[in-house]
Amino acid sequence: MIYNKLGSTDIDVSVICLGSMTWGSQNTIEEGHSQIDMALERGVNIIDTAEIYPTTPMSVETQGDTERVIGEWVAKSGRRDDVMIATKVAGNGFRNLRGGGPITPEIISIAVESSLTSLQTDYIDLYQLHWPNRGSYMFRQNWQYDPTQQNKQETLDHMAEVLDAMDSLQKQGKVRHFGLSNESAWGTAQWLRISEDRDLPRVMSLQNEYSLLCRLYDTDLAELCHNEQVGLFAFSPIACGMLSGKYQNGMIPDGSRRSIGPEMGGRINPRVWPAIDAYLDIAKRHGLDPNQMALAWAQTRPAMMSLIIGATSLVQLDCLLGSIDVTLSDTVMEEIDAAHRAHPMPF
Repeated sequence: MIYNKLGSTDIDVSVICLGSMTWGSQNTIEEGHSQIDMALERGVNIIDTAEIYPTTPMSVETQGDTERVIGEWVAKSGRRDDVMIATKVAGNGFRNLRGGGPITPEIISIAVESSLTSLQTDYIDLYQLHWPNRGSYMFRQNWQYDPTQQNKQETLDHMAEVLDAMDSLQKQGKVRHFGLSNESAWGTAQWLRISEDRDLPRVMSLQNEYSLLCRLYDTDLAELCHNEQVGLFAFSPIACGMLSGKYQNGMIPDGSRRSIGPEMGGRINPRVWPAIDAYLDIAKRHGLDPNQMALAWAQTRPAMMSLIIGATSLVQLDCLLGSIDVTLSDTVMEEIDAAHRAHPMPF
């Protein structure tokens, strides 16, 4: 396994993080536990979850079950100290939880206690804001993103309040480190500035979507995160399975994510299929598994801390973990660059 530092800390984080959002819907409790056991055996030392999981599909009945699957593993295995657990507090718009209100210090306090109970632990290693109160350009919102509706002072005041709440949680020993998700370069910079000005907890990670098909991070955010030692925690690094090729030519395998959400969170459009074909062609010509090629490429990217992988079977998980042993040649990297230039931002 390869390890990187968690932001500016001296904590080693495996470059592969075990994602969990299928546990409790597509995966049973036992299957989730088997995935944790395999991942830890292969050197993974971090699991990512959220209070709203599972998401495949989302429902009132299953909300929070993923954290409970992890909690049952913690209680059964007695191995809490062998793994870092990252979870997230939801915010505006998620109606299944607290009426869909914004993130506030009071909500954070309630959410942390709920997650600690579900996870059957006394502390959370990395606590993340799932998305900003002011909105985000992630999840295809970048095509019509309008930041002019934001109130700067309101945003900055909110950030200071949240950091104060995180400071209190750290002093209580309930949260060790603080991270963001679905954030922008400006937003991340403000969190960092306020924490420095007021000696409050520092952002250690940024969890944003990143893959061969989604490279919004590559410019301003990459520069910011490199210089400020904020690790990229990349979700959907194989584009929800699309880069495996299993959805090409209209295929929708039974039980797959697309069989549950046909539009794949807005990723399905006519331009995406030729882009995937280009990457599949590179993998085929060089004798590479396309999943492993996508992950091996992502591991080389600037400020990359950890790639969040998800699997619904141990066979899939074994394949994804095998990307650690894959080194891409200069020729493959050049061809990937050419494919990106030919098919930039296909969704």
